[in-house]
Amino acid sequence: MKTIFSPRHAGHAGNVELMTGKIMPAFEMPSRAEFIRARAEEVGLGPILPPDAFDLDTARRVHDPAYVDFMPTVWERWTAAGFDGTALPYTWPTRGLRGDVVPDAIEAQLGYYSFDAGAGFVEGTWDAIRSSHDVALTAASLVSGGERAAFALCRPPGHHAGRAFMGGYCYLNNASIAAQWLLDHGAGKVSILDVDYHHGNGTQEIFYGRGDVQVLNLHGDPKVEYPYFLGHADERGEGEGEGFNHNYPLPWGTDWDGWGAALVDACLKLVAYGPDVVVVSLGVDTFERDPISKFKLVTEDYPKIGRRIEALGLPTLFVMEGGYAVEEIGVNAVGVLTGFEEGNT
Repeated sequence: MKTIFSPRHAGHAGNVELMTGKIMPAFEMPSRAEFIRARAEEVGLGPILPPDAFDLDTARRVHDPAYVDFMPTVWERWTAAGFDGTALPYTWPTRGLRGDVVPDAIEAQLGYYSFDAGAGFVEGTWDAIRSSHDVALTAASLVSGGERAAFALCRPPGHHAGRAFMGGYCYLNNASIAAQWLLDHGAGKVSILDVDYHHGNGTQEIFYGRGDVQVLNLHGDPKVEYPYFLGHADERGEGEGEGFNHNYPLPWGTDWDGWGAALVDACLKLVAYGPDVVVVSLGVDTFERDPISKFKLVTEDYPKIGRRIEALGLPTLFVMEGGYAVEEIGVNAVGVLTGFEEGNT
């Protein structure tokens, strides 16, 4: 399996986030991608290739064009306003406030285009976002061109980014942009299977009213787990998307027995939908020792995920999302991919 990877991700470093009352170094750090890349090399997964350059036309179809155009301006405007440190919002247009007028101030626009203070900007953030986008589309082009599977080692991740909002370390929704690109290049229907511990709220929001992309999410119950405000089982899609959104909110402490059963059911729904391509939002923060998650999967479980996905018999694009137990993230993420490859032999 070919891996697409860009070293430009490392420019997004040294940023902070607001979490549970503290400003702290972001859990989403450059070493995550480097551990995964090193593990892919160690096991001989396949060639590691640089991304091609893509324009942002597909991104502007998935996201609000004004939101896409905003992000390259953030750092220059932040520093020009006299601010230093990570560019973070501190106010948001919540219920009862106006969300139809975009403010002029950069610090206010950060709040307008976000849902939390977990997607900050430093000088190299936009270049890393752009390279992650290119990684996803390069891998998508491999699958569209006939590869059985490809791995987009994206950083920063994307599944919390919605049509016009960032958050949860996510800016452009790489998996959603890749799904749209696959549709534009011959796929009739695409399924996005999100196995990250945290609900892919951005992906759900983007495709909630569409029938050409099925979205399936296995995740921590939003009653007690981030991102809290989407991910309930009764969210089934609307309009043309009715019946094509499936959520599997699971309790804290879920181990392979419960998680694996949800995966089997999700795969049955995927097969019934009949997609031409599967996009896997690959998060491995389901691991028992992940610092910001509360599932109990163990390292030996991750190849099982890959084998179950391979059994679908469909072209498959893996797009890297979360996972924050840095010492184990490489073994677990690549374990999914090697499990897929073993099932393909």
